[in-house]
Amino acid sequence: MKSKSGELSERKKQILKAIIDAHIEGGEPVGSKYILETTKLCCSSATIRNEMAELEEMGYLEKPHASAGRVPSKLGYRFYIDSLIDRYTITTREIIQINNLLKAKMGEIDQILTAASKLASALTDYTGIAIRPKATSVSFDRFEAVLIDRYNFLLIMLKGTTLVKTKTVRTEIPVDADTVNKLDDVLNANIRGLTASEITLPIIMRLENEMGYRSDLVPIAIKAIYEVMSEIDKGELKLSGLSKLLRYPEFSDSEQLGELIGALESKDVILDLVTENENNGNDSVKVVLGSESSVKIMDQSAIVYKQIKKKGKTIGAIGIIGPLRMDYAKVLATIDSLGGNIANLLDVDDENGGTGDSGSPRESPDTGSSGTDIDKGGGDTGLEDNNNTTGE
Repeated sequence: MKSKSGELSERKKQILKAIIDAHIEGGEPVGSKYILETTKLCCSSATIRNEMAELEEMGYLEKPHASAGRVPSKLGYRFYIDSLIDRYTITTREIIQINNLLKAKMGEIDQILTAASKLASALTDYTGIAIRPKATSVSFDRFEAVLIDRYNFLLIMLKGTTLVKTKTVRTEIPVDADTVNKLDDVLNANIRGLTASEITLPIIMRLENEMGYRSDLVPIAIKAIYEVMSEIDKGELKLSGLSKLLRYPEFSDSEQLGELIGALESKDVILDLVTENENNGNDSVKVVLGSESSVKIMDQSAIVYKQIKKKGKTIGAIGIIGPLRMDYAKVLATIDSLGGNIANLLDVDDENGGTGDSGSPRESPDTGSSGTDIDKGGGDTGLEDNNNTTGE
């Protein structure tokens, strides 16, 4: 039975908060004796038992079978998160860790999000998630082509000043630096800012006309661009510290844990869950409790996440997945701080017109990675090899 928050007296709020705090820490049902010993309530144990019984009747607490104590219900957790939670202050050491790690990962947004996910996992002891949302209208603001050798060049696709993706393109006919430089000029003049559906046949024919005798480069360049757009469209989900779920009794059932991991690996469910409110204008940290999700196997889990926005558009999200009884105060503060630092880095990157000290993409291309990745232990971030496209 659900209840309006206004129906809770201050004493009920104190009792509910004490029970949830204790259950988060110990994972066991909490009884009236513990509440009497650990709170400053001026009432008898019998009064506390009556209040706990009323909280159970109102839907905020549950009584496990054969236990005299109570545990929070999902309604209780939701009220706790919205109204009772203590503010957690990020420590100086944690702030330094966040700043140093994110600054070291300046460059491709994928690297920044993955690094933030790993740090979130390390700081909170839960599983970190990094998300690149499904895109409905992928486009690039700038293209650069860099000669690798006579038969290969690197096509760099950028969004604003942030390096997005790279693709190695192989040609069957030898190519030189002047030709690949002309190619990026032609691409920028004709298709920057266009989505895949907007790059029509007449535009491709115009590209071929402008490339003259090297019109053979246009189809393989467009193919590479289409492939990268398709990769981004699928969205990306990376997990850090997946093995940390095993530390909690909520995930001791191997079958249920296997189903949860399967859902995480398939990624679509989590991507949809985290990005469904992409355009609601609310930049706050969001909490989705098990029963609030359409994912049945997440019933005993919770996801805490923050969308990362640039110029009003969601470009990613970072967060934590863990048991319902997670330390919400610390998790909320950690994700909020990480998300804020990433947004600040992106703003600074825009103001500086580049990616820090790494040089321009033409001088020092960074071959980023894509796809779904599960890091079970939460180790250091590394770069994968970039993809290849061959002219056939």
